[in-house]
Amino acid sequence: MSDAASVTDDRLEWARSRGIGALAEKMGFEWIEFTLERAVARMPVEGNTQPVGLFHGGAYVVLGESLGSMHANLHAGPGRLAVGIDINATHTRSATSGFVTGVCTPIHLGRSLTVHEIAVTDDQGRRCSTIRITNMIRDL
Repeated sequence: MSDAASVTDDRLEWARSRGIGALAEKMGFEWIEFTLERAVARMPVEGNTQPVGLFHGGAYVVLGESLGSMHANLHAGPGRLAVGIDINATHTRSATSGFVTGVCTPIHLGRSLTVHEIAVTDDQGRRCSTIRITNMIRDL
């Protein structure tokens, strides 16, 4: 394994070992990728729907906040903590089966604030939601 692959695997293992929180775990959150450049995870539609069978808007936000906050904490580094201070979501399509996948990319990585965009797509690659989260970084 190359050194670059080892570092990437270490970051994904760091994310998995840190835990995602009880809510995201209950919703079926699964890590796929975790690097300095992006974080990727998915959640099943089944079990996370509104009464009419559409993926719940709040579930998109749980996926987005989990991805953005974890990536912000990677950036924050040891002895520091990133906490969400603002989040918004625009839902443009409704997933009804399979999985949704969130791809989180940093927009700004500063000393005290981070901003991430999370694009959530369905199994056909169609964008369902766009989420933006701002995290504040604090010393522990």
